[in-house]
Amino acid sequence: MDLAWTLGAAAFSGALVGLLLTVFGGGGSVLATPLLIYLVGVRDPHVAIGTSAAAVAVNAAMGLATQARAGRVKWPCALVFGGAGLAGSLLGAHLAKQMDGEQLLAWFALAMALVGLSMLAPRKSEGDPAVRLTPGLTARLAPVGLATGFAAGFFGIGGGFLIVPGLMASTGMTLAHAAASSLVSVTLFGAATSASYAAAGLVNWPVFAAVVAGGAVGAAAGAPSAKALAGRADMARRGFALMVIATAAYVAWRALG
Repeated sequence: MDLAWTLGAAAFSGALVGLLLTVFGGGGSVLATPLLIYLVGVRDPHVAIGTSAAAVAVNAAMGLATQARAGRVKWPCALVFGGAGLAGSLLGAHLAKQMDGEQLLAWFALAMALVGLSMLAPRKSEGDPAVRLTPGLTARLAPVGLATGFAAGFFGIGGGFLIVPGLMASTGMTLAHAAASSLVSVTLFGAATSASYAAAGLVNWPVFAAVVAGGAVGAAAGAPSAKALAGRADMARRGFALMVIATAAYVAWRALG
């Protein structure tokens, strides 16, 4: 395939994912792998997952810097959750690399469907904005972080749709603080997963660079769109969730057909 087309399609994919992440938050990055396979033309599902995980880690790190400056990150809770999940993400990535590519895509389609369904659930913002880490909270955070990290590593996704409710359920923090704090884990899990794939030569670095560059443009373009949709956020989010579910059905059909 022509290199210019490949990199252009990768940049477009990154811009689309960046825009969707900015507008809808967690869940947008789950489209990165299908776009790399079916639009960009990355033939090996393992390379697509490794490359998208690396791009998600970079985009999450940029978002984390913004949230940290705004003072929304609950660092002690976020670091316990992310630290526990780091081991899980490495284990998940290791197991995923042993699977047949098409079988892995079928499992990925299931994860996508769960992401879409989770986005259809009502979102609650109540919580304690002054939550602090205690031994009891640590005991609850660590196992949830470990399990979430495993899922993120296995499926090569950021895992924000799991991390946010996990943080809220374990600590009682607000949705805003959980969304900001989740970026610590998304960055760590994505970095660990992509490092595991990169060690096996399963990251396409030129495509990665194009996706990251496109993601920055998409994120900038998404800001005014997010404001415009503020009054119809629930309806827009439901529409996006249905698109994710439809994409999951297509991925499953291609993988199992």
